[in-house]
Amino acid sequence: MAKTKAQKQEIIATLENAFKTAASVAFVSFTKVNASEENILRKTLRESGVKYFVAKKTLIDRALKAAGHTTELPMEGEIAVAYNAAGEDASAPSRIVYRFVVELKDKLAIAGGIFEGTLRNAIAMTEIATIPSMDVLRGRFANIINSPRQRFAVVLSKVAETKTN
Repeated sequence: MAKTKAQKQEIIATLENAFKTAASVAFVSFTKVNASEENILRKTLRESGVKYFVAKKTLIDRALKAAGHTTELPMEGEIAVAYNAAGEDASAPSRIVYRFVVELKDKLAIAGGIFEGTLRNAIAMTEIATIPSMDVLRGRFANIINSPRQRFAVVLSKVAETKTN
């Protein structure tokens, strides 16, 4: 069913707000994705606090222009927008979508996005998608900090073993 002008204005306002306030936005190009795959994607995004919205490319383009982005992205096929609130993990939308891109191969692709207020192409957003989450980065950092101490403790215990024998 066709959308009314008021409904279209509401969609544009929602997208414009997301483009201005979100931590990051990923544009998702999809074709031939069946309902069960789509539901799994939506559920995974929702559990991570990421909103997912399918809209017409013309409405997305109008919202981008209203948000102050003049560069146009090449958007092929159907387009959805995945975004999260400001203050959240900035790479989460693109990272979660990228997991599904790898899994579903030709059915799903990252078409671009907005990261740190700047419109980015598909290649840049794919690079951002490979950045681990903040929790993983903190764990890796703690491991790096703890590693020399741990190795030193192992060496001391081996020295203590040889001295007692």
